[in-house]
Amino acid sequence: MIISVMALAGCAGRPSILPNTDKNLRKTSAQFAADAAKRQPYKSDAPRGGTIAARAQVGYMLDRLEVVNLSDTDWSNVEIWVNKKYVLFLPIMEKGKLKALPFQMLFDDGGNSFPTDNNKIRVETVEILKDGKLYDVTTKLAD
Repeated sequence: MIISVMALAGCAGRPSILPNTDKNLRKTSAQFAADAAKRQPYKSDAPRGGTIAARAQVGYMLDRLEVVNLSDTDWSNVEIWVNKKYVLFLPIMEKGKLKALPFQMLFDDGGNSFPTDNNKIRVETVEILKDGKLYDVTTKLAD
């Protein structure tokens, strides 16, 4: 019991209990929210780049989005946009490396994370802003 209380106390303010495998995603919720606020509003006027070589899957049971870069090169300075409202910045998105993104890492302009009660709001679109262009990401439900 004491160990579980200590573990929970140690993750206060973090979007997930376990540290993210990507060191760039080991931030507090407040840090993710502040970064998202700087990236708002959604870049609706950015040129469209079509569908990018990436795949996303949504796991509602775990309240998590997983995204992988399927291209032959690493991408830098990428914004992942969900539903044209919630955003997360990745300084690097390595080729072939899965990024596990708890919904509590994705924030809107009001400092609200993507809801974990998914009865009303679901992931409808996932887009990547890279090199000034917005790309669609093929998105599926997790098995």
